[in-house]
Amino acid sequence: MPCLSCNDLRVSFRIQKKSAYAVRGVSFSVGDRRTLGIVGESGCGKSVTAAAIMRLVPTPPGKIESGAIRFEEKDLLAVSEKEMCGVRGRRISMVFQDPMTSLNPVFTCGYQTAEPLILHKGMDKRAAAELSMELFSEVGIAEPKRVFSSYPHNLSGGMRQRVMIAMALACSPKLLIADEPTTALDVTVQARLLELLKKLQDTKDMSMILITHNLGIVAGMAHDVIVMYAGEIVESAPAQRLFESPRHPYTECLLKTIPSIEKRSERLTVIPGTVPTPLEVPEGCPFHPRCPKAKDVCKKDHPILHCVDGGSNGVDGDIDNGKHHVRCHLYE
Repeated sequence: MPCLSCNDLRVSFRIQKKSAYAVRGVSFSVGDRRTLGIVGESGCGKSVTAAAIMRLVPTPPGKIESGAIRFEEKDLLAVSEKEMCGVRGRRISMVFQDPMTSLNPVFTCGYQTAEPLILHKGMDKRAAAELSMELFSEVGIAEPKRVFSSYPHNLSGGMRQRVMIAMALACSPKLLIADEPTTALDVTVQARLLELLKKLQDTKDMSMILITHNLGIVAGMAHDVIVMYAGEIVESAPAQRLFESPRHPYTECLLKTIPSIEKRSERLTVIPGTVPTPLEVPEGCPFHPRCPKAKDVCKKDHPILHCVDGGSNGVDGDIDNGKHHVRCHLYE
């Protein structure tokens, strides 16, 4: 049984008096103690999907139009806000993109880490403070006492991100959502944080959703990968299969943009054009204006998810786990 399953999720935003869909019919599942990587360029709907799981989509202008998100035998979209508060931070935690804007600047890092322990576990302030400093040590902070009494602006970007991870792990969640956890960090700090997340996942037996625009990051982290474009899934596969045999032209283009030492004398590959805004999604396949393999049918008909290795096929929202699915007319 999966840790979390998402079925036909649709999220819209009211823009210029119109409803624009930022997430359109997204379905996936996260296996127990497994990592799901969600990749794609900025504006593809990755963070909105994560916000919908946590029920943090700002309303208005956002609205979760339809779908189901099942976690521990509950549909998170159907429970009350009071029940969701018992899940959020306790059973499902999230590491946000920018810790400088996610951490409250007027409270110390120790206060913010101890708060979920007091709220969800009923600890007194002293016990929560002691456990917070233990968590700081666990995530690789060398001076936990100093960081406990420090404000976010007193710390480096990598240190703030470690504080965010400690906060997320405070209540030993079943599922951790890491939304671009290495954004704006240098390469060495990125590598340390990713190694830390991998180690903590093994020791705490938790599942993880890793959201990133970088396929290179998920290569060594994820068991399964979904590729999103313009608010929908365009490819879904076990990680090894996707990297060995990418099928969707967008996935192929993303892989070609990864810098390589062997090709250091060549110019970096870029994908022409930009991701369309929710108000400008073209008819047919959303990727066809940028696709090097586009055909006439791509401009007219919207493709459905096709299973290319013998699984169930043709129904959005009914993805056969462990199989390779592609949303492309090339595989009809």
